[in-house]
Amino acid sequence: MKVIGIGDNVCDKYLNLKKMYPGGQALNFAAFCRMNGIEAAYMGVFGSDNVARHVLNTLSSMGIDYSRSRFYDGENGYAVVDIVDGDRVFIRSNKGGMLREHPIELTEADLEYIRGFDVIHTSNNSYMDKELHKLKGIVPILSYDFSLAWKDEGRLRSVAPLVDAATMSCSELTIEECRDLALRVHGMGTRLVLMTMGEDGSMFYDGMEFYRHRPVQVKPLDTLGAGDSFTAGFLAIYAAGTLGDGIGPQDPLYNDIVVSAFETGSRMAAEVCMRYGAFGEGMDFEEA
Repeated sequence: MKVIGIGDNVCDKYLNLKKMYPGGQALNFAAFCRMNGIEAAYMGVFGSDNVARHVLNTLSSMGIDYSRSRFYDGENGYAVVDIVDGDRVFIRSNKGGMLREHPIELTEADLEYIRGFDVIHTSNNSYMDKELHKLKGIVPILSYDFSLAWKDEGRLRSVAPLVDAATMSCSELTIEECRDLALRVHGMGTRLVLMTMGEDGSMFYDGMEFYRHRPVQVKPLDTLGAGDSFTAGFLAIYAAGTLGDGIGPQDPLYNDIVVSAFETGSRMAAEVCMRYGAFGEGMDFEEA
C-alpha cells in the first residue's frame, strides 16, 4: 500500500524548549505512516529558510519522497507554541508561509503521479479545497482532516461531496451530537466519517454502522500531533485491510479490521503524547 500527504508542512517552534519540530497535518500523515512501515510520499510547498531545510532533511532521512513539491524563496510555514500542563498552546503562526502565498495547483503530471497511490490525505490548513475536484475518484480513498473547520457550514458543504473520508475534531459535542453530525456529513457524500472526541475516545461511521473506541489513557507530555497520528494509524490499517481483498462492511472480517484500526490509531496517539513534537526530530532555534 502507498499513501501520500498533500498540503501543509510547518515547523512547530517550542518557546519552552527553544527547539522546532516538523509538523503539519498532511506532512504528519505521511511521516506517521512511514514510521509504521508504509510507503509514503509528501507533496507540499517549501520556503528557503532554516525551517524548510530542517523539514526537507527530515523527509530525506525518513525515506519520504517529496519530489513533486514546490519551492519558493521566502518563509516556510511555522507555528510558535508553548506547553502548559502537557497541552499545546498556539501563540502565533505565519499561516503556512509560502503555501499560503503559492497554493498548489495540480498539473496533469501531478495527477498521473498521484494515481499511483492508494490513499491521499489533505486538510483544512492545506489550501487545497479548490483542487479537490481534480482528486476525486483518482485513488481509492481521498481523506480530508476538517479539524474544527466542520463548523463552517459553507466549507463543509463544499468539501464533503468531494472526499471519501473525513476526520473531524468533536470534543465539544455530545455522543448524540456526534452521531447526528456523522449522518449529516455522510448524507453530503462522504462515505467514511472518523471523529475524535477527547476523553470520550473516537467514533467511526461507514454508512451502515457506528463504531466507538475508548482512548489509551496516558499522562501527556505533549499532545501536539496526537490527532494526526490517530488518523494515520486508523486509515492505514483500514485501507490495508479493506482495499486489497475488497472487504466491505458485510464481510465477517470487517469488524476485526475496524477494531484493529482503532487500536493502532489509539496506540500511535498515546505514543505521540509521550514525546515533544509530532514525531520528534527536534532542532535548536533562536527566536527573533
